[in-house]
This record gives sequence, structure tokens and C-alpha cells, in this order.
Amino acid sequence: MSEIETADTVDPGLPPAPGAEHYPALGLANSAIALRGGQFLDSLGTPSGANQWLVDHNLAPADAGMQEICAARLRSLREQVRALLAAQVGGHPAPATALAAVNDALTRVPTASPLGWDSVRGMHRTAPHPIDQIVDQALGILAADAADLLTGPDAERLTACASTPCNRYLLRAGRRHWCSVRCGDRARAARAYARRAQATAD
Repeated sequence: MSEIETADTVDPGLPPAPGAEHYPALGLANSAIALRGGQFLDSLGTPSGANQWLVDHNLAPADAGMQEICAARLRSLREQVRALLAAQVGGHPAPATALAAVNDALTRVPTASPLGWDSVRGMHRTAPHPIDQIVDQALGILAADAADLLTGPDAERLTACASTPCNRYLLRAGRRHWCSVRCGDRARAARAYARRAQATAD
């Protein structure tokens, strides 16, 4: 069974994957990193981690006070964005649930306060909770960014890191298929080991 670590407990020492500096949605997709031994490092694993991730990407103020329900919404969008990236990279149809989730996030950015009614106030305009507004805004921005990535000129450069067990996505530059120097070194070492093992077997 895999073990999930929070960003506070493990530092993978990995720089952002190529392309993440231009597409926050790529950073979102890569915010849960597969490590050796079946472990994962989840930057969104706690409310404070999710809050810090949003702050680091200029999507929330430092004092937003993220709650678990909001962090869970961010993790949920991450999984749907990952499903769309996987479909793009694999040349498969986009999953309907992932499309629906991204489109839902796109429509949640408030443009006007909705109309509500209760027995005390009668008809009134409802104001969403400030944290909900921050999260809705962040989710909308990330969803729009994912849509731009998947439909824009960089979509054909999108690829998955070719080093096991890495689960990050990146924008390919030239022949590079790894998200970091460390992953490239690991893949080359694995190929060299496989060649030596084959030569020994022969």
C-alpha cells in the first residue's frame, strides 16, 4: 500500500517540471509526486499545504485560512486535470467526468451574488464565504489554465516523465522526456543496468 507524505515531512529536491513556470495547471497536476518505495509527496495533503501552494502560485493570500473541505476541492480538481493530461498524452478520449469537473470550476468564478430566500430575511442576495470565494477563483483560474494548455500550441509538447516511478507531466523540449536531471540520470542508469544484465545473461 502506498504511503502519502505531506510537503512538510519530505523534500523530494525536485525543481518544477519544464512548462510549470508558464502553466500553473501543470504545477497543480504535479503537486503529488511519486517517490521510490510507493510513497507520494502531496503538497496539497493538508489545508496549510494547500494554502501555501496557492500562495506560492499567487492564487490566494497567506492568511486565507484554508479548511480541509477547500483543500479537498483543490485535490479533486488536480485528479481531474491529471486525467485530462493523461488522455492528451496517451491520445485517448477525454474522460467525461474530468471535462465536467473542469467546466464546473470554470463556471464557479462569481460575477454576481446569487439570489436567495429564507423565512427570516425573505428574498436577499447571498454572499459566499470569503474562503469559498478565494478557492472558487483559484479553481477557475487553474481550470482555465488547464484548458489553455490542452487546447493551445503547447499541447503537442505535453508528455509524461519517462523515468519510473515519476508521475509528473512536463512540456517536452527537444528530445528531453524527463522532468528533471535526477529523473534523467535515473532512467539512464536503469538502461545501463539493463544492458549489463543482458550482456551477462548472454
